[in-house]
Amino acid sequence: MSLLEVKNLKKSFDDNVVLKDISLNVEKGEVLCIIGPSGSGKSTLLRCITKLDHEDSGDINFDGAFGLVFQDFNLFPHHSVLKNITNAPLKVQKRDKAEVLKSARELLKKMGLEDKEDAYPHELSGGQQQRVSIARALAMNPDILFFDEPTSALDPELTSEILVVIRDLAAEHMTMVIVTHEMTFARNVADKIIFMDDGVIIEEGTPEDVFSSDNQRMKDFLGKFYD
Repeated sequence: MSLLEVKNLKKSFDDNVVLKDISLNVEKGEVLCIIGPSGSGKSTLLRCITKLDHEDSGDINFDGAFGLVFQDFNLFPHHSVLKNITNAPLKVQKRDKAEVLKSARELLKKMGLEDKEDAYPHELSGGQQQRVSIARALAMNPDILFFDEPTSALDPELTSEILVVIRDLAAEHMTMVIVTHEMTFARNVADKIIFMDDGVIIEEGTPEDVFSSDNQRMKDFLGKFYD
């Protein structure tokens, strides 16, 4: 059985049909990248899977813990970096404080932020804030990690910081679902790619399959790869 199974998912906002019968599977250790134009339903799909939005119909089968990394960081501005990371493991998961603090500091070291535990979000760069938000998600010991356009709020130099972190997680076989507009990154890191347009999946397969697709809509979207 797949770690995550989505079957016949549909979602509308008033008269706007955003998801039109979406089905997908994610296996343990797999990296799935979801690409497509703005308004294609990518972020809504992620929000339904993670229960931030409620689907109109369909089935989502996933029993594990998940972490979610937002495009705009969503850190608590009045909490230190360390408290941002430890808050949910302590208050939601009710884990041992010493163990949580140890884990949080290990994650900060992994993110290259071991000297920032007492800093506040406004004292950090965008790339540093996003690395804190990744550490916060990992602190929940998730079975699967979701990213919603994790680099869209960052300039190109800071974007590369975050893509390296995600690439390292992929090398450690972290199960991830990544909505991204970074095509080269998706091609290099994904085990499987889904291309969405207008609420449906147009193409699904390995990066090689998707990026060499004969589908005209796919070719139009990935035009620069065919120059």
